[in-house]
Amino acid sequence: MARALRILTQLMGWACVAIGLFHVALGNAALPGAGSAGTTVDSWGRFMGASFVGYGLAWLWAARQRPIPTQAVRWLAGVFLLGGAGRLLSLAVHGWPQWFQIALAVIELSLPPVFFWLADAEERSLRSDVEAVSAGR
Repeated sequence: MARALRILTQLMGWACVAIGLFHVALGNAALPGAGSAGTTVDSWGRFMGASFVGYGLAWLWAARQRPIPTQAVRWLAGVFLLGGAGRLLSLAVHGWPQWFQIALAVIELSLPPVFFWLADAEERSLRSDVEAVSAGR
């Protein structure tokens, strides 16, 4: 489980960094249908892209720790889940977005439970390792 958690955490980190840099570099052009949204949306999108880079770096930081800090993984996954909930709220208020945004919402709502499950499994494994060492004394 530790290996799966580490690999998935690294993938999440690199994906967020890449997506964030894409938004910083392209601004409105990175958002389907937002090409003519204007300078305010472009500025906001580039700022949020930079924030997403930072979010990805936090995932990468967690992936490099030994053992992986499961509490940090839960918090990061919770933020991702909150983003998916925000997309659901937008859907309820404004209707269906462009298809790619729907695909992103599915990922944002389905991936956090996987991270929660892997973090719990890793914590149980670490706890049993500590108990086994303590019992051997």
